Amino acid sequence: MNGRAVEIHQRKVWVLENGSGDPLLYLHGFADVHSVKESWLPFHDQVARHTRLIAPAHPGCAQTDENKDIDRIEDVVFHYLEVIDAFGLGSFDLVGACVGGWIAAEIAVRHPEKIRKLVLIGATGLFVEGALIGDLFMMAQPERGSSYAGLRSMLFSGADHPEGLELFPDGMGRLEDELRRYQMLRFASRIGFRPPYFYNRALRNRLHRIAAPTLILWGEDDHMVPRSHGETYARGIPNTQALQIIADAGHSVHVEKPDATAKMILDFLAT
Repeated sequence: MNGRAVEIHQRKVWVLENGSGDPLLYLHGFADVHSVKESWLPFHDQVARHTRLIAPAHPGCAQTDENKDIDRIEDVVFHYLEVIDAFGLGSFDLVGACVGGWIAAEIAVRHPEKIRKLVLIGATGLFVEGALIGDLFMMAQPERGSSYAGLRSMLFSGADHPEGLELFPDGMGRLEDELRRYQMLRFASRIGFRPPYFYNRALRNRLHRIAAPTLILWGEDDHMVPRSHGETYARGIPNTQALQIIADAGHSVHVEKPDATAKMILDFLAT
């Protein structure tokens, strides 16, 4: 694990970094590095074989200091602009999953000149009438005191998915993993705890500002973010391929189908 703390304006940001080549900034979601696991998942290992993969933990997640000034998505964007400056990233590829995809889209609409290529994986962030994002905060509460079947069903293609059971086991998991899950929920509540959750109404009408070629990936059985959100992203971003659906996968496609997801992203970045 190539992790290190970077001091940025008197706050510590925990970053994992691996690989060489063109820089790729990865912003994590719920079932992911930093939000559950301390190190790379198989998807990240594959991507890092062909890029310089940089994955910071969101404020208050993993070993990144909490930023009490954050209470809306705009604050998170400014935080990441400081991270980008600290790494000296002029032009870079940007990949975000789930809430990380929302943050990535918000960065891209504000600073399109910085993004070489953009990938959104099951991204939250939009308000789509009649297609509300699932209440992850409710599902994060164990059923009957110990079962996380509802949470796994939301984040994966089914409650019994092997990766889901590993990342979100029933009962008490590893203390370190439990702490990271709690930290991620705490961070997410700062920007997304407003029904119908994880959205910025203004984002939809700003998508036309994204100049980078964009790839949008969605799980066929995403139970958290309806497919119409991916279709709305695809219609709103000018230089976007048709929405790409990954079969037999739920919301966390990069965890459930790491080989297929990594290949699609690497092929897209290479063209």
